[in-house]
Amino acid sequence: MESGLKIAICGKGGVGKTTVCAVWSQLFAQEGFEVLAIDADSNPNLSLAFGIPAQSRPQPLIDMKELIEERTGAQKGAIGQYFKMNPQVGDLAEKYALKVAGVKLLVLGGIDQAGSGCACPEGAFLKAFLSHSILHTEEMILVDLEAGMEFLGRASVQGVDALVVVVEPGGRSIEAANNMARMGREMGIKVVAAIANKINDPAQTEVVKTQLKDMVLLGSIHYNRQVQEADLKREAVITAPKELIEQLREAKEALTDLIFSDAKARSG
Repeated sequence: MESGLKIAICGKGGVGKTTVCAVWSQLFAQEGFEVLAIDADSNPNLSLAFGIPAQSRPQPLIDMKELIEERTGAQKGAIGQYFKMNPQVGDLAEKYALKVAGVKLLVLGGIDQAGSGCACPEGAFLKAFLSHSILHTEEMILVDLEAGMEFLGRASVQGVDALVVVVEPGGRSIEAANNMARMGREMGIKVVAAIANKINDPAQTEVVKTQLKDMVLLGSIHYNRQVQEADLKREAVITAPKELIEQLREAKEALTDLIFSDAKARSG
């Protein structure tokens, strides 16, 4: 891989997308890549998955009001104002990301916090940063998306190399995964794939696989209580049992193979 891939990770709430994002980020970093992990969830927990103490977690960009006003030209408290839709954002990762386990971690805070979704300075600022990171950087980018489908509905990650949908063995999770995959394809994302998480037996993997629509299943991650225990203890998920880390490593390698085989096929 010459330059870093851009990967967005989504899923229904509680399926384990943050765990996947944290572990993959560190695995890519261990391979020598410059990695930027972006927490784009309005309930940000990616810092927790890295084992970062509460007092040391990076401030969400959405809370940097003076910076947003400076970059967008917005006036505090003004209504119906004009502001820049393409503010300067190229220096944000270098200035505000926290380096942990070889990974740069940046927390956006949810775009929903900024207003109604959102034609507002905060929304423009965060969207501009995401777009810049995905389209104009050489780093490996992994984005932990908001749970659910709203982020995809706003096309905030258009241009990523792959959308990975994390799914657990359950009808609602599988239905949500299929809807997210459809929206990703409608956005023009070429590679849309899935990971089955919290699997208790091989039969569950087969059920998930047969019910996923037009998605490659990258791998199955076995249910492991120690992941929950690490969460309760505020420990980094990379310290989880070796079996789980290896399953995630295999899924990561399957994804990179899929991305490059797809690119090769499209190039003729």
